[in-house]
Amino acid sequence: MIDFRKLRLTFTFSNVAQNHLRLKPQQNPRFQSTKRELELKVFEEEKPLRKSIIKEAQAALLEYLHSTRSLQFLDADNMCKNSPFFLHDLVKKTQQNEGGTATKRSFSRYLRYHPINEFEPFFESLGLKPSEYATFLPRDMIFLTDDPLLMGNYHTLCNYGVPRFKMGNIFKLAPQVFRYEHGVLSSKLKAYENLGVAPSTLVDVVAVSPYLLVGDVNLDFVKVVEKLKPFVAKGGGGCLIEEHLVDGGSCNWGMMLQLLCLLSKVGLSEEQLVDIICNCPCVVFEESGGRTLSLIAFLIKFGLSVNQIVLMFLEFPQIQIGKFFANLRQCLLFLSEIDMQAAVIGRIFQSHSLLLGSFTLKKKNSLLLSLKGGKKRVCRIVQDNPQVLKNWALGRKVQPLESLNEEEESKALKTKFILSLGYVENSEKMKWAFKVFRGKGAELQERFDFIVKAGLDCKDVRKMIKVSPQILNQTTNRINMKIEYLLNEGYPITDLVSFPSFLSYTPQRVKLRLSMYNWLKDHGAADPGLALSTTIACSEKIFIQQYVKRHPSGIQVWQNLKKEICSED
Repeated sequence: MIDFRKLRLTFTFSNVAQNHLRLKPQQNPRFQSTKRELELKVFEEEKPLRKSIIKEAQAALLEYLHSTRSLQFLDADNMCKNSPFFLHDLVKKTQQNEGGTATKRSFSRYLRYHPINEFEPFFESLGLKPSEYATFLPRDMIFLTDDPLLMGNYHTLCNYGVPRFKMGNIFKLAPQVFRYEHGVLSSKLKAYENLGVAPSTLVDVVAVSPYLLVGDVNLDFVKVVEKLKPFVAKGGGGCLIEEHLVDGGSCNWGMMLQLLCLLSKVGLSEEQLVDIICNCPCVVFEESGGRTLSLIAFLIKFGLSVNQIVLMFLEFPQIQIGKFFANLRQCLLFLSEIDMQAAVIGRIFQSHSLLLGSFTLKKKNSLLLSLKGGKKRVCRIVQDNPQVLKNWALGRKVQPLESLNEEEESKALKTKFILSLGYVENSEKMKWAFKVFRGKGAELQERFDFIVKAGLDCKDVRKMIKVSPQILNQTTNRINMKIEYLLNEGYPITDLVSFPSFLSYTPQRVKLRLSMYNWLKDHGAADPGLALSTTIACSEKIFIQQYVKRHPSGIQVWQNLKKEICSED
């Protein structure tokens, strides 16, 4: 006997299976989203709510929270104005419940009969997203007044000056701060104040490093603030710390203190430390100073002293410490791959660390292919002139090396030029001079002739070059700029004979020293006719001590001039 029920069932599944094979991808159930994904898609595609509807919802919610639920007006107002996700959900639910109407009256009626979880708009107003505060929602409470510890510590931070929208970060990193008994949080803040931490600084730092409020007083943090007080007096402070601490919750104040103590011990003046922090804050704040300590340890291995490394930070390029460090390692890898001797690599790092870290060098295989030269030849070129490495940086077009004939011709011209200065052929001094003079022979001769044409005797220029050979390692434009500035300041060109190193100093240093000296002369605080070498060659510390401080306003004028000259560059 035929069972018609089975026959019908089989027929039905057979038809479905056949139809399923003919479904388009968008009609195939296997390609359909889940309900939750569809809801998110609909939410994303919904048109933004009109401002008038948002204002009506905010007004109704404010009235509910303040008048009905008796929350403080400022708390209720902050929750209404800074919880867009909650408001959007409230409008949607009200419209569904009230048949599409969206007036203040309809919102108030909905809130009257549908109590909300007040923790949701509260956490959102602190700067947390729904996905972030979901785990913080209490299971057995929906009213904020039922959690007096949370609201008490919240009001303590508000009254102290911590912005409400930054408290979400405190709640994420250190939620135990909001569980203190009455008076505990206030006593912790007061303890830092008693140790000399300004409330304004504490407010900014606590927002990114809330662990300061957990456990005992962090004495390392207090000492760091003490070290940074000269900087705070110049307009910096906690806001800068807040800006440069990427992960405040893991800030290592002990490591930062260790770095600041090191910078002070090597002889940096207070003004120099302030300059470093102002011009390159990453030296102190990047990874709590850990990157800088690693960089110092790295460079010490190449024979640099701590003093040399720290002074390098005064001229540090506008680059992150981590990037600078990575550039140095890339250069080290390249020099090793072209089989350069370790001693030669050490000398290059000792004299050109600032240059090598300021750009990213291309990889070895790419460079050798572009240069069309072997490792030995490239190694010799870099050894003779490390400055050539900057021409091989990422983003720059690398020109093929000159043919061997052109290179030999350039070497011959360089040898001829050095011999013309009076060096004995094949002597140790000549070998030394060959390494010191950078550039092609024709370029060296051109720079020499330029200085002679500026108004000096050829014999005098030879003496100058022997005393300060590095002055020929500059372009003629740079030499011309320095000579013009010297003449504009009223000095005769012949002063270069007795002080040829003038052409080696940076234009910023020369301009700052001479501008300050002229100001001191005008105010009767410096003797007229001081030698150029006396004004330029001494260290900044000695110059400030012996000359700048002669006038009561000298330090202030010095700082103003330095800021003005740096801004021009």
